[in-house]
Amino acid sequence: MPTLRQLFLSHNAQTTDFPLLLEFERAEGVYMYDVQGKAYMDLISGIGVSSIGHRHPRVVEAIKNQVDKYMHLMVYGEYVQTPQVRFAEKLISILPERLETVYFVNSGAEAVEGALKLAKRYTGQSEIIACHNSYHGSTHGALSIMGSDEFKRGYGPLLPDVSFIAFDSLHDLEKITDKTACVIVETIQGEAGIRVPEIQYMQALRHRCDKTGTLLILDEIQAGMGRTGKLFAFEHYGIEPDILLLAKALGGGMPIGAFISSREIMGALKDNPILGHITTFGGHPVSCAAGLTALEVLLAENLIDKVAEKEHLFKALLVHPAIKQVRGKGLMLAAEFESFELLKKIIDRCIEHGIITDWFLHCSNSMRIAPPLVITHDEIKKACAVIIEAIEYLHVSN
Repeated sequence: MPTLRQLFLSHNAQTTDFPLLLEFERAEGVYMYDVQGKAYMDLISGIGVSSIGHRHPRVVEAIKNQVDKYMHLMVYGEYVQTPQVRFAEKLISILPERLETVYFVNSGAEAVEGALKLAKRYTGQSEIIACHNSYHGSTHGALSIMGSDEFKRGYGPLLPDVSFIAFDSLHDLEKITDKTACVIVETIQGEAGIRVPEIQYMQALRHRCDKTGTLLILDEIQAGMGRTGKLFAFEHYGIEPDILLLAKALGGGMPIGAFISSREIMGALKDNPILGHITTFGGHPVSCAAGLTALEVLLAENLIDKVAEKEHLFKALLVHPAIKQVRGKGLMLAAEFESFELLKKIIDRCIEHGIITDWFLHCSNSMRIAPPLVITHDEIKKACAVIIEAIEYLHVSN
């Protein structure tokens, strides 16, 4: 009889020839447990998802309560569903005044797709500007604005009228004109290896978009929901987007995304023609119930207030000649090494010793460090000790 691993390799579509093949049975807090009961600390939060930890008891309770009432009822936007309404109400209450309307979707990539469509519809323009080394998802439109050619090969032609500027470059802002429908920017670049822009740049970007009548879309799919030490990363820069994108941690472990804008801008999807964006499962009531509770937990447990000190602890402990730099903001960090080959050996050694981490799509020599915000100081010390031990082991063995 085939094992579960064999069935996985036979029947589940593969995205690489070298999946990790870790087989987990349960998860709780910052830990995941394999079928033998071995604990692994999740230092990447399932790529930015499990910010309040795996299976937070309040989120699990909210999911069970909602399942007992109803699950899917109708395509998004027709029925008044309590979880959708209450979640939208809560989000709007913590956002700037002009971000007053939420469109719930299934994922970050769909939030990107919806936002691009909205910007074209509202402005009547077609040009989209994104940044080099950006990552906004893997669907066709999102792939079109990915700032790396490597992952686009074999999928062309992609969206027309897309151009790219250098991230954090004041000079390149001149490429934004009154023909530009939108500029889409990660508030902090994720897959580029955690690149934090200067405040001056972000404010100049906002000013340039205002001057040209261009919509500014800020992608906070990775950076949002407290990960950087602010509820939303744009708060670090004293600016506001025209359209905000959220997903990943938004659902407390359940799949959901959102694009958020003003009532005026979002209204462009209602007519000429109607149904400017359609999503069957967007804003699924169970996901909305989980997301609302996760947000309440994030705020009630003051997790954001503790992010900065945890960032400082990581940076203080991850010191070694092999580590060229630790950069980032909050618990959205990257530790840079000389090469991918060295980093991969370190990651493999860390996994052997129960610490899960990985690298970045556009920066393969840097280690991703983005643990659940609930990680304790002792757990940070344990994780960093394993990373340093892995480095020392490899240097000795080499």
